[in-house]
Amino acid sequence: MTRIIAGKLGGRRIDVPPGDGTRPTTDRVREALFSALQSDYGSFDGLRFLDLFAGSGAIGIEALSRGAASADLVEQDRAAAHIIKKNVADLGIGGAHVAMTNVSRFLQRPPSAPYDILFVDPPYAFPANELHEILATLGESAWAAPDSLIVVERAKRGRFEWPDGIKGVKEKKYGETILWYGHCHD
Repeated sequence: MTRIIAGKLGGRRIDVPPGDGTRPTTDRVREALFSALQSDYGSFDGLRFLDLFAGSGAIGIEALSRGAASADLVEQDRAAAHIIKKNVADLGIGGAHVAMTNVSRFLQRPPSAPYDILFVDPPYAFPANELHEILATLGESAWAAPDSLIVVERAKRGRFEWPDGIKGVKEKKYGETILWYGHCHD
C-alpha cells in the first residue's frame, strides 16, 4: 500500500500491484515531484494530466487529489490496470480515465485535448531508444499544451537524452532515481 500525500485525498491509502512487475514511485520522490510542479504551476486546478506507465496510478491520482481536472492513466499490465481502476473507484474520485493498453499504441491516436503535465515513468529496463520515440511524440503540439511540462522518472545509472523539440530544464536526484524535467519548444 502507498498513500496519497496531499489534497482532498491526502492521507488515503491505495493498493499497489503485487510482485515486481511495477516499481511504485516512493513517497519521497512523489512529494518532491509535486512540490516542484506546484512551484511551476501554483495550482493544479483545471490542469490536464497524463500518467504513462501508471503502475498503481499513484501519480495521476495525486494530481487529481490536488485539483487537476482530469488524469489519463495508461498501463498495459492487466493486473496493474485493474488495481488503478479499483483505487479510483474506492476513492470515489472523478476525472480519472484508465487506459489498459501499450503506451505506444495509446499514442497512435490523437488526444481529445493537449496535456499540461505529462509524466513518463517506464520500467528502468525500458529501452532508451523506445523512450526517446515516446518523448518525441509527446513533444508534438497535439499532446503538449503551451507551457506544458514533461517529467521523466529514470534510474540514476540509466542513459537519458531529450529528443528534438523538448528542452531539458532541470534534473533532480533522489537515491537511485532521477526526475528529468523538460519543456516543449514553442
